[in-house]
Amino acid sequence: MRDIRIVATSALAPTLWDTTYLVTTEFLPPNRPLLAGALRALPAGLLLVSAVAVLAGRSALPRGAWWWRSAVLGTLNIGLFFALLFVAAYSLPGGVAAVLGALGPFVVAAFAFVLLGQHPTRRTLIGAVIGVAGVGLLVLRSNAALDPLGLAAAAGGTITMSLGTVLGRRWGTPAGYAHTPTALLALTGWQLTVGGLLLLPVAFAVEGMPSTLTTTNLAGFGYLSLLGTALAYFLWFRGVTTLAPARVTMLALLSPVGAAVLGWAVLGQALTVGQLIGAAAVLAAILIGTSSPSPSRQEAQPPSPTRSSVLARR
Repeated sequence: MRDIRIVATSALAPTLWDTTYLVTTEFLPPNRPLLAGALRALPAGLLLVSAVAVLAGRSALPRGAWWWRSAVLGTLNIGLFFALLFVAAYSLPGGVAAVLGALGPFVVAAFAFVLLGQHPTRRTLIGAVIGVAGVGLLVLRSNAALDPLGLAAAAGGTITMSLGTVLGRRWGTPAGYAHTPTALLALTGWQLTVGGLLLLPVAFAVEGMPSTLTTTNLAGFGYLSLLGTALAYFLWFRGVTTLAPARVTMLALLSPVGAAVLGWAVLGQALTVGQLIGAAAVLAAILIGTSSPSPSRQEAQPPSPTRSSVLARR
């Protein structure tokens, strides 16, 4: 029952991410993808760290190994991932990038086998295969162009996010907090702050600041930072640190489905029969890949202190 609750709340993260494209195109300044990434991550990270400072006092900052762990996770999950994601978005049709992203469960399963010794379940692999096919039907077009730089960026983004997901499961949540949600707030805030600090100077160097920021722009940045980033990543990292990595990564397949639905509902984009079949296949894949007839105790519970200390020394 606990697994079901965590899966359900973690699924809200890609649901919130679905709105990113719509908000970016309709509310944000054009041609500022890196700046959008930086202003999504950094304010959200600082807000969460400030919340932890109120809840836990001096424990708001990392301690010990968590200084370098949060730097590694923030670089992989936010800094590098956001940058590669935007390069892929500008270089590839969205369908090609989405299909490459849908390969994430396979990459996560490989990293989980090497770093955690976890063998992927048959249900997860079957769900991943169906999910890739469904995403292909949903978003891929026959005239899709294959830009080498875009392909490399999309593949790199999938790898960095997958490695960050597995390392997040391996390291769990930081100790020293009275309540697990506070520890998760800290972990999420540290990663977003690190990623935002990495992206901001690159954004200024490459894109510069827009000449003006309208009220609409500020509202868009505020929405992406508070809901699309702070809340979404808090829910996502809750799943990452609790569930088997391959299972939680399956939930990311919800993102292209939600984006297609929003495009139809808000932007008036038509949905073909093939796309509807693809969406149904993705939903079926998620149900297959995230369900477990007899979840093991190890998967349902965070790593024990003894196990965590052994992994940390590797």
